[in-house]
Formats: sequence, structure tokens, C-alpha cells
Amino acid sequence: MTGPLSEILNLLGKQGHAIDGGAARQWAETFTPDGVFRSPTYPAPVRGREALIEFAAAFAANNPRAHHIVTNVCIAREVGTNECHVKANLLIVRTTEQDGCEVVAIDRVTTIEDRVVRHDGRWRIAERVVTRD
Repeated sequence: MTGPLSEILNLLGKQGHAIDGGAARQWAETFTPDGVFRSPTYPAPVRGREALIEFAAAFAANNPRAHHIVTNVCIAREVGTNECHVKANLLIVRTTEQDGCEVVAIDRVTTIEDRVVRHDGRWRIAERVVTRD
């Protein structure tokens, strides 16, 4: 597979591994410098690189055994050669210990809708909207 979808899949994979591994700066760098993250789980949108770094660092610190699993990724609409809208499902899976056993549970299943743009020659997320679908 080549082309925008392949590059975007790679971007989303790196993004999930970054936030789950506590690499806040790398997670934030998957967004444009003025990128926006919106989720009904949080009271206000997160805007801009520094705020995205703080957000990702806090998430990782408070959720040390969370895993973001992105699936069903598709380009919902191509706006041009440098912009597209991507839709995917996101599962957040948590691993905990209970009575000495490892327990894996799906914390939530959501839909993510990203406006993805070329920034400095690479695909980056300009805006992510998480829904509760």
C-alpha cells in the first residue's frame, strides 16, 4: 500500500504508541503546531503544540497501562492533494491487576474524525474530533 492512506496509517500508529509510551512531545508533533484536539471526555478543546504536550503527558501519567487501538481507518473525503478528512474507530484498552491476575478491558470505543493536512511535507493532524458513537 502506498500513497496518503499508507502515510496516514503510519502517522496514526506512531501517535498511539507515543501517547501510550509517555512520549508526549512525539504525540503532539503528530499534530500541526496549531493543532486542535476535541473530545467529549474533556471540558475544553486542547489547542497548540505546548497544550497538546501537556495533555499527552498528563494522560500517560494518569493511565500507565492504556493502549490506543485505531482501526477501520479510511479517507472519508479528499479536499485536495494537501488535505483530507480521515475517519476511524478508536478503542482504549486498559490492563489492570485484580487478585494477582492481569485483567484487560475495553475502556471505551469511539469514532475519531481528523482533518489531516500536509505540513512541512508530512501529513499532520490539524484537528481531531472524538465522538461517542
